[in-house]
Amino acid sequence: MKNVSILGCGWLGKALAIDLLEKDYSVKGSTTTPTKLDALCESGISSFLIHIENLESSSDFFASDVLVIAITSKNIDAFRDLIQVVEESTIQKVIFISSTSVYPNLNRVITENDQLVDAPLVDIESVIQSSASFDWNIVRFAGLLGYERHPSNWFRNKSIPQPNGFVNMIHRDDCIAIIEKLISNEYPNEVFNACSNHHPTRRSFYTYAKLSKAMTPPSFIEDHEESWKIISSDKLQHQLQYTFKYDDLLSI
Repeated sequence: MKNVSILGCGWLGKALAIDLLEKDYSVKGSTTTPTKLDALCESGISSFLIHIENLESSSDFFASDVLVIAITSKNIDAFRDLIQVVEESTIQKVIFISSTSVYPNLNRVITENDQLVDAPLVDIESVIQSSASFDWNIVRFAGLLGYERHPSNWFRNKSIPQPNGFVNMIHRDDCIAIIEKLISNEYPNEVFNACSNHHPTRRSFYTYAKLSKAMTPPSFIEDHEESWKIISSDKLQHQLQYTFKYDDLLSI
């Protein structure tokens, strides 16, 4: 499947598109911001201005084999309309970029079989899973980092809660490699967690991040009740035979 449409060419989607172009894929990308169209075109991406609340003139964008959905919208009705458009298109596979925020903090290791919170993102996953017109994969990414997205810039002038909880993060390069594996291989109708195997405490992670940039160490809120989760990516690593590029968060 060499024709890929990426709905949402933001921080992750644009980097994915550029990487796919280097691997000789034909790539279409969308944005909701008119001023970003030229930058996408200059990168070699066939660019479209698309709002999922208005899909009337977007048929060319959906003339692909694979659709990667990488947008932040939580408009469930708009997603229902989107899936109807996809069902009427040539799309054979949908890869939906979700988040490990769908899991509650249960103070233990979390797998794909665990309970989910009541949230729009969970409902959107269900809308995609309910279609029988295409194969789908849902990838629940942990917190995204890498390049200009450095954790030393987070929690500026704020105390950090749950210092004894654990960090769930994934580097953008790993995100891209995982999505490309899903594009080029058949893992029909599967949900995957995607998170580094390294889970330092929030105290050690954010302290190290600040000190690595010669910043003042962070302050923490010493919570009386702990609330955390550790995301397991065992299923992804086994089924995709994937090895993380960045599996030591303190070395990034």
